[in-house]
Amino acid sequence: MNRRLLAVLGCATVGTAALLAAVTWAAYAWQYTPARSVSILTEGPSGVLLGILFWICLTLVCSFLPVRMPSGNTVDVAFAPLVATMTLGGPAVAGWVGLFGTTQPREVKGEVPWYGVVANRCVIVAPLIIAAAALQAVPYRHEYAPIDFLATLLAGAICFSLNVFLTVVIVSLRQGQPIAAQFRRSRGAYVTLLGLAPVGWLMAQMYVVTPWAVLLFAVPLYTTRFAYQQWAEVREMFTQTVSSLAAAVDSRDPYTSRHSEGVQEIAMDIGRAMKVSDEELEALEWGGLLHDIGKIGVRDAVLKKEGWLTREERTEMNMHPELGAAIIGPVTHLAPELPIIRHHHEWFNGSGYPDRLMGDEIPKLARILHVADAFEAMTHARPYRMTPLTPEQALAELRKFGGIQFDPVVVDAFVRTKWASGLADPGREEVRDVPLIGQAAATMAAKGTGPTAELA
Repeated sequence: MNRRLLAVLGCATVGTAALLAAVTWAAYAWQYTPARSVSILTEGPSGVLLGILFWICLTLVCSFLPVRMPSGNTVDVAFAPLVATMTLGGPAVAGWVGLFGTTQPREVKGEVPWYGVVANRCVIVAPLIIAAAALQAVPYRHEYAPIDFLATLLAGAICFSLNVFLTVVIVSLRQGQPIAAQFRRSRGAYVTLLGLAPVGWLMAQMYVVTPWAVLLFAVPLYTTRFAYQQWAEVREMFTQTVSSLAAAVDSRDPYTSRHSEGVQEIAMDIGRAMKVSDEELEALEWGGLLHDIGKIGVRDAVLKKEGWLTREERTEMNMHPELGAAIIGPVTHLAPELPIIRHHHEWFNGSGYPDRLMGDEIPKLARILHVADAFEAMTHARPYRMTPLTPEQALAELRKFGGIQFDPVVVDAFVRTKWASGLADPGREEVRDVPLIGQAAATMAAKGTGPTAELA
């Protein structure tokens, strides 16, 4: 753990502890008002403690049923009872319920280091206390239900936003990931907030009438968790299907076994180095797996031929990006991957295929995949080249053809990945523009030479 992270974590811990101590003292000094709203079974301090214990247990149940999302993060439905405690008991109750009720299974099993446990508590308890204090300051909310409802939603938004901000800062300091990227990953969680905050408010209203009726909310909370789980399972099944399809294509040629997986890994690392968005990174993930899907339509005699292809065979092989785009086209969920699949063999100077795009006309993700595809192919045996290049030789080729076949900016990003770590980098070569036929004709026409001038 670096010093900056240790300092931030120390300040967060001291600040959170001070906040919790202050609101607890205030609740005690004011004779448990508004904390007494959580009182259950008996009046007075014992009833408040039993009520806090009730909400801690309920929050623990929600926290112990997390769903692991495809991104690797986990989500649960504990936000609903936490919102309820903010509404009912104010900052003190929310703080203590958040401190103990959000204990995660990984923490109990010892899978999270001590500083991770401390960080988790800070990013949960402090936002809860601040949001609950803001909610408590709203006038007339106890007299008018609509005001209370809207104020609770706003408090929930404040709590979640502070939680995301603190989490992003800590993760950024620990892993060195850009703060902006972390914020983008949290956008979808606000949908969860919009769904669970009203449920928390309803739980609080029901608790005031009949505390044990709150247990009826187990059904909608479990349904919400089940929906998360189903979405994650469908997403995982889709990924596995795509992976199996890519593996089936690669298995046709023993020389390209696991080629698509290798291209996927390299392309995603280049994408991270270029700080592409999460959506673009996902497109690279699936586009990397499926970029050669069009080879299904290429004959074995061409696909597995040792030595150089004839002109007709090369024409057939060069059809695979278009065939791949045609195969994937009907799958609407893979629309972002279509430009990658169709254009991953376009050359930066416009002499590639199938559409002879050049420069920035080529989709950025296709330019990334082109570099990844070339490096992976050069460093492995192929029927037309049984002796693969070394990584140093392959990097030299990427540099040599930067600005001709490859986007030099993408090659620069590749050099910053683990795939080029420790390799001797020759650096960018001076790029000489290679004009297209149309450009050459226009130049000759302007000078009054060449066949175009004669036609004129």
